[in-house]
Amino acid sequence: MVKIGLIGCGKWGENHARIFSELGGCMFVGIADTDPSVKKIAEKYNANFFPDYKKMLPHVDAVSIVVPTNLHYQVAKNCLVAGKHVLVEKPLTLSSKEAKELIDIAKQKNLVLSAGYLFRFNAAVIELKKMFKKIGDIHYITARYMHSNKPPRKDCGVIFNFATHLVDILTFLVNKPPKKVFCKKLNYLSKEREDAAFIILDYGDFIANLEVSWLHPLKKRDMWLIGSEGKIYIDFFEQIVTFYPIKVTCEKIISGKEMNVEIRKNEPLKEELKEFCSLIKNNGDYPYDEYLITKICETCIESAATGKEILVDI
Repeated sequence: MVKIGLIGCGKWGENHARIFSELGGCMFVGIADTDPSVKKIAEKYNANFFPDYKKMLPHVDAVSIVVPTNLHYQVAKNCLVAGKHVLVEKPLTLSSKEAKELIDIAKQKNLVLSAGYLFRFNAAVIELKKMFKKIGDIHYITARYMHSNKPPRKDCGVIFNFATHLVDILTFLVNKPPKKVFCKKLNYLSKEREDAAFIILDYGDFIANLEVSWLHPLKKRDMWLIGSEGKIYIDFFEQIVTFYPIKVTCEKIISGKEMNVEIRKNEPLKEELKEFCSLIKNNGDYPYDEYLITKICETCIESAATGKEILVDI
């Protein structure tokens, strides 16, 4: 049985604790956090409490890291070097160089290294991938990830906080990286961290236009896929997919009745943590390229800094 420890137990970290304590096939051993009040949460889930995560490592096979983004690299590296399987909340790191180093360590030690891109496990996204070819040739894609219902994070801006999800979803759907990136960012609240950004990803035969913001009053996580044979709207938050059988030509428009796709809603985080445990138990190969997502977001920031469209150098 895989023995799991949690490093960092804020609001999202407690979701990890709850799910690990419920999952069969793994043993939730402990929670490490510098906040002594977290001891009560550990007791709630019948887990041991460790003020120092390094003291927890000898007691576990794997860790889930839910600490501020700027701490991901060092904490994950320490855990991998100690021979522990690692799931770290997204993004893996804020640097593609650091991401590659962590991936190399994991490969050398035959360890699972996963980043918390939970939309890969969203039931609506999985269904969308199945029906993706129904829209024909992709003309373009638009997507939004935004809200202002809570204060912005202080460990990174919206590109690595919000856009990283959209970039990962696109990579999961189209199974290839963009060729070029152009990004404009806005810094109204902080000089260090952008609070809104507009990103164009050029895939060669189509483009994707992304809007990310923590200034917008609406809480939106959605996407439009516009194709030659049809259009699809997906609401990631509500897990809703709608197909529009519309074909547009210069001479006429051929359209049918829109169709709401039946989705069996799930809890993506639970599916993500289940896969993490399963890969460890079965010595499975991790199927995603976490370096790529970090590299694309890093290129977005470079484009915003230079004001130029930049080739994605993978």
